[in-house]
Amino acid sequence: MGVSGCGKTTIGRLLSEQTGYPFYDADQFHSEANIQKMTAGLPLTDEDRWPWLNAIRDFAEIQSKSGSLIIACSALKQSYRDILCNIPDLCIDWVLLQGSYDILYSRLQQRESHFMPATLLQSQLDILEIPARAIEVNIVNQPLKIVLQIIERLSISLRMQAFGLIGLGVMGKSLSRNLANKGIQLSLYNRRVVGKEEDIATQFIQEYPELNTAKGFEDLTAFVASLSVPRKIMLMVNAGESTDDIIQQLIPLLQPGDIVIDGGNAHYLDTEKRIKQLGTYGIQYLGVGVSGGEAGALLGPSIMPGGSTAAYMAVQPILEQIAAINSKGFTCCKFIGAGGAGHFVKMVHNGIEYAEMQLLAELVQFLKVVGGHDYDLIALLLKPYLHGPQSSYLLEITVQILQTKSNGDWILNQILDNAGNKGTGSWTSMEAAKIGLPIPTLTAALNARFISAMWRTRQHLASTMTHKVEHQPINIQQVMEAYQLCRIINHHQGFQMIETVSNQHKWGIDLTALAGVWTAGCIIRSKLMEQLQDLLLVSTQLLLHPEMVSLCNQSKYSLKHMLSLALANELPMDAFSASAQYLFALKQAESGAALIQAQRDFFGAHTYQLKNNPEGPFYHFNWQAE
Repeated sequence: MGVSGCGKTTIGRLLSEQTGYPFYDADQFHSEANIQKMTAGLPLTDEDRWPWLNAIRDFAEIQSKSGSLIIACSALKQSYRDILCNIPDLCIDWVLLQGSYDILYSRLQQRESHFMPATLLQSQLDILEIPARAIEVNIVNQPLKIVLQIIERLSISLRMQAFGLIGLGVMGKSLSRNLANKGIQLSLYNRRVVGKEEDIATQFIQEYPELNTAKGFEDLTAFVASLSVPRKIMLMVNAGESTDDIIQQLIPLLQPGDIVIDGGNAHYLDTEKRIKQLGTYGIQYLGVGVSGGEAGALLGPSIMPGGSTAAYMAVQPILEQIAAINSKGFTCCKFIGAGGAGHFVKMVHNGIEYAEMQLLAELVQFLKVVGGHDYDLIALLLKPYLHGPQSSYLLEITVQILQTKSNGDWILNQILDNAGNKGTGSWTSMEAAKIGLPIPTLTAALNARFISAMWRTRQHLASTMTHKVEHQPINIQQVMEAYQLCRIINHHQGFQMIETVSNQHKWGIDLTALAGVWTAGCIIRSKLMEQLQDLLLVSTQLLLHPEMVSLCNQSKYSLKHMLSLALANELPMDAFSASAQYLFALKQAESGAALIQAQRDFFGAHTYQLKNNPEGPFYHFNWQAE
């Protein structure tokens, strides 16, 4: 109950989905005369309402014989409620949805195709008599939260589960526990592979107390049938064929309005194809980037949803509940844009992550090879920077790794130096190449991983080629200054790529908001990312920001000195070098590309433009004329 605009229909329908009780809207019992009167902006009189209230009561008396039901009715006066309650042996609970005038009026103004105008709001508030015994709920909260409050206070048993998750790998399990800890009623599905994957969901539920209300399935049909409508199903399966396979199995089991959420590392173009494919069946599809690893998924990841706004709004309360909260108190879940925007920014996130990891690997290797330091000393040198502008999640875990030993030796000495990759780094570099955008720091990090895989060749050449290392005194402050400069260059490349592709696809991605999503929960969270939120408000081209220009001018000497020492010791510094070359190339007012254009025109008549008219016509010169 409550005045118009308080959300009676929305909450009633959602409560019906969660409980299985049928829902009815009292507006459908109004006479045509009443509807015409309200449409004209005239408030109803009590004489107008008596037949309407009697019709609702008679209907409720008949329907209640089949079990519990939910009715949305304004029921503003006690005299109206007395009529509605005049049913022998029927137990009625009243839920009053309360909100401020401003919120209510704003909602009424935004409503379309409804006979109740906003101008009648005050007349309803004037006659509202608050029941002596009613559950009062503030409508400022999200609809799902309101419904869960009602269910808890009425002690209603849920018949259907609110959310489904498919795929109980490391991330799927952690997200499931996160969802359960937030009070979300779950259905969990994992495929059955005899001898390899059997009773995974059931055993997982039994292992953790927070999953005591969850239901486990190996039968996909039963899993889908357990969910409230519209169904909300999150996929946490491998990208590519595995995702397509499960989608094909789901399509005949779903109905229009259901929502499928892909939380894996899918390629954004695959996501856009799936949006179109499922759209033909009326099924909504969201491509959602999720970052944070196992711990982040459990405690609060960074979440990057993309797809339709309507689909996101339906799952927004759930996603925001499980997302990380940053230092400013904001949730790290933000709608990114249409189509594959969510998975695209997750792809670039991973490209930035590759470079951040490579920069740290090169930094540690520089201190080890050039400085002659062991891992304990390197950790000691890096610790003070855990509380400064260079601090990040990746730096934190690096310091921890450097200090970890097993059987008296550092674990790092025991790990084969062959870095794996799962494809997202490659996708980032390939997409940048397709649009002609340089991201050399990110690409250098990818190439370094490829070279690491050639460990047999490296070991052979190391034994045959002469190499002499000369340790040098190291200024750790200069090293960290160079490191921070390269990180800024790395982030500049990543955000520039996102802005470029966003403009091409008309996604309208808000880079400042995206940086906010990346300030907690995700792998690339850092003090720098928090700083970038403010910088991006001034310029989306980070290296053009006055503060960054000043930092580049100050730090480039430290970077050059570091690279000169590395070069003298034949130590590869892929990401550091690529960052330096990118910076130096960007600040060259005149490059050597004029010769390349002349060469192209010489052998292929590809033409060129002139310096004094760069937007003007193209020319061809007859280079071989006598």
